[in-house]
Amino acid sequence: MQTLADQHALVTGGGRGIGIEITQQLIFQGAKVTILGRDQESLEKLVQLYPKSCFAVSTDITDEHSVKNAFALAKKHFGPIQILVNNAGQAESAPFMKTDVAMMQRMLNVNLIGTMLCIQAALPEMVEQQWGRIVNIASTAGITGYAYVSAYCAAKHAVVGMTRALALELSQKGVTVNAICPGFTESDILKNSIANVMQKTGRSEADIRKEFAANNPQGRIIQPIEIANTVLWLCDKNSGSIHGQTIPISGGEILQ
Repeated sequence: MQTLADQHALVTGGGRGIGIEITQQLIFQGAKVTILGRDQESLEKLVQLYPKSCFAVSTDITDEHSVKNAFALAKKHFGPIQILVNNAGQAESAPFMKTDVAMMQRMLNVNLIGTMLCIQAALPEMVEQQWGRIVNIASTAGITGYAYVSAYCAAKHAVVGMTRALALELSQKGVTVNAICPGFTESDILKNSIANVMQKTGRSEADIRKEFAANNPQGRIIQPIEIANTVLWLCDKNSGSIHGQTIPISGGEILQ
């Protein structure tokens, strides 16, 4: 049984890594999915795989006009949006004293402002329909701290704070908003982090990967399907009481 039949979901960062898995699992459950991203070629690969169920719009989520245009095109193609998954994100690392204003602004723009703009674009119709699901893909970096990624941690903490505040505003509106907080996950961000450490230290990829995995008490890297399955759970019609929550997917690294 397809639990999301006739639902229109929009996934930011839908053409890469975790976003691909989220998009596919939503489609497998019957949803029509609009994917946003900057790389049109990556987006189109998914559209070619699922031409009847997937629509792509090249979008800069940090630009208000670009976001409004993308959501208008999405609505025209598949109708009103019932599900929004804010998956797009970016991470950069540097010691705190080498973290400049430009880096902090980049982290805030992609991880926080982009999430805010997309919610503002989707929310009015969700409230009008008295039903909606908003899932923000944050990070364990939004709950705890990690060395050398202070800007990223600050931005993800802000996403968690925004999620909690918005949940209180929406409690009587039929719309839920939650944040998923993955630990180190098989994704472009992880690959880039490993490459960055390799370049700075000369250590092997296997050694660095093992160190990242060690943050998880289970001793492993989280897989994208684990994030996607949690998204499906939060989007289910019977998950209406899960609201304003931060849900770590970290093998026990974060205990709440």
